[in-house]
Amino acid sequence: MSSFLQAITDRVATKKGMWITLASWLVITMLLAIFAPSVKDYEVSSLDSLPEDAKSVVAQAKVDQYFENNDGIPAILVFQSKEGDLDTSELISVFDEIDKSEINGVKQLISITQLPPQAIEGFLSEDKTTAVIPLNFDSELETKEIKTSKEQINDLVKNHSNLNLYVTGPAGIATDTLDLFSRADLVLILSTVGLILILLIVIYRSPLLALIPLLAAVFVYEVVMQTLGLMGKAGLVMSNQTISIMSILLFAAVIDYSLFVFSRFREELKLHENKYEAMRAAMKETGMPVFFSGGTVLAAMLVLFFAEFADYRNFAPTFATTMAIIMLASITLVPALFTLFGRKSFWPRVPRVGEEMVKKNSMWSKVGRWVVKKPGLAVLLVTAFILLSASNMFNLKYDFNTLNSFPEDMPSRQGYAILEEKFEKGDLAPTTVLFEGKESLSLEQQEALREELSNQPLVSNVRMNGTAEDEKVINFNLTFTESPYSVEAIDAMESMIEKAETIVDDSGVSGGLYFAGETASSVDDRSINNRDVILIVILETVLIFAMLIVLTKSIKMPIYMMGTILISFLAALGLGMFLSNLFFDIDTISNRVPLYSFVFLVALGIDYNIMLISRFQEERKKHSVKKAVEIAVAHTGGVISSAGIILAATFAVLMTQPIQLLFVFGFIVAVGILIDTFIIRGVLLPGLIVLFEKDKAVSKNK
Repeated sequence: MSSFLQAITDRVATKKGMWITLASWLVITMLLAIFAPSVKDYEVSSLDSLPEDAKSVVAQAKVDQYFENNDGIPAILVFQSKEGDLDTSELISVFDEIDKSEINGVKQLISITQLPPQAIEGFLSEDKTTAVIPLNFDSELETKEIKTSKEQINDLVKNHSNLNLYVTGPAGIATDTLDLFSRADLVLILSTVGLILILLIVIYRSPLLALIPLLAAVFVYEVVMQTLGLMGKAGLVMSNQTISIMSILLFAAVIDYSLFVFSRFREELKLHENKYEAMRAAMKETGMPVFFSGGTVLAAMLVLFFAEFADYRNFAPTFATTMAIIMLASITLVPALFTLFGRKSFWPRVPRVGEEMVKKNSMWSKVGRWVVKKPGLAVLLVTAFILLSASNMFNLKYDFNTLNSFPEDMPSRQGYAILEEKFEKGDLAPTTVLFEGKESLSLEQQEALREELSNQPLVSNVRMNGTAEDEKVINFNLTFTESPYSVEAIDAMESMIEKAETIVDDSGVSGGLYFAGETASSVDDRSINNRDVILIVILETVLIFAMLIVLTKSIKMPIYMMGTILISFLAALGLGMFLSNLFFDIDTISNRVPLYSFVFLVALGIDYNIMLISRFQEERKKHSVKKAVEIAVAHTGGVISSAGIILAATFAVLMTQPIQLLFVFGFIVAVGILIDTFIIRGVLLPGLIVLFEKDKAVSKNK
């Protein structure tokens, strides 16, 4: 593999090879831009996360099978008077207009114009200021089509009444999410490019050193987006969230690998007058570590294919494709661009032959000397900090209400908040309980089953919602005393599901119980997420560990590298949530955040360890362990700290996104990368090497 990569980089680092490489990337980019579809055409606002065999999914399928009117995409229309009591005649007038307009996709809407006054009162809140009316959209509608229909309903309400309307429920959330990401994507890209450009100029004080990596990133971005467009055309569905995180990963990785390449290129220009020779020498030592770093990220993404959650699994093909293109660019496009500009890349601080490689009074030279002199103290101090930070993990609290992740002024969240304030908590999202028996149930048996369900912990109310199959199938509507998204309600639901057979037996009937709805889905969500976290953590750790053995040709080095990166992740999660609570008043997180953070922190954080260890092993051939560590820290410190700052800032751009999940994820990854960059790679890993690696081979030679 090493000789194959070197053959490629040697070819790229020639005058002819450089021009062929640049021309090839330009032609491929232009062809894809002209003929390939845009990935935007295949984005969706959300995915059906749970697998088809999840209990709540099976239950919902049975509900749809027996009760056809349940099929569709539900929405909840929340009407509120601007002042005083809500005028029901005004509400009736609005619904009359909606009926007459025959809005596309409105499949099931309660015709309140034909209901008696006392029935209409049932839709009002206790204080008579708010009305809630359920509505179903056709399940065949795309989110964009639902958005259009929703806007028509909003216009009708605005033009024919003095009421405020908030559309919440799955349909309202989906359309609001589409709006959020359509506005946020442009902000994300512009913020990322602008921030990277500023940081590169500030750190390296060279305009070309800032522009060349960004130029490479732009080429890669265009190729990736159009390639994903082709994959979308072939059937791959991608969520907005996946594309947003992918964009950050792309810019972060391309800039990272560009920094590693040009840092070594600058060193070699101090040894070689000819820029082509300098690049060949640079890529000889850097090509394999950079390519291998990309390979660890690629492997981490491929592992996500084993997840059951569609959210996680959707990352695998999208991110793996992105990383494959980035890896190719890191050994072709990036070196070709730097070779093209040569020494001019570094203007005004142009490297000259014979210059000092690294200044002895630089920060990382001093850090390297201190760690070598006092490795025990260095390891002890960092370990204490890591353990203290990681201890906050025991205080993590998860939030299963997706709406809490959205901005407070989003209409669907506002509607939900009004529901929570004006109606009973449990009414926000009732659970559908379906009994499926082999024999018809008498009224007494139906009531016995209802009573048994009512007696379960935290259950507020259970009412009959219909029968089917000659009274063999019974549909109940169950509400909890707590919010259906609360941990307490989820725990109660899980307990009920586990003892479903006992509930049926105690009711004196024979059959099976099925639970569908938001709370039942949250039970599956929590269970499957816990399974995926354990599986992905184990698989990714083992796979990257095996890859590190191949790279380092050692067993001990991968233990140091993986061990430090794993405890770094725990520290990042604990410290990240502590700081999120302290500075942003966020004390809960989505249960997706830990796995998202693990995948990216381990995959990207190990890159810095690879660069350090590769340089250590290179210097170890000529020096003692202590001297090799000192040189490795001094020579890689500058570029790794620069790369870490830029990478952390790039992920911090996710904090501009209007989704709390992405905000917290971006912040935790940024914190973790800074810990990896300055503490793990700069102090802990070098300290462990000095403590546990011996100079046996050197002693024999002496």
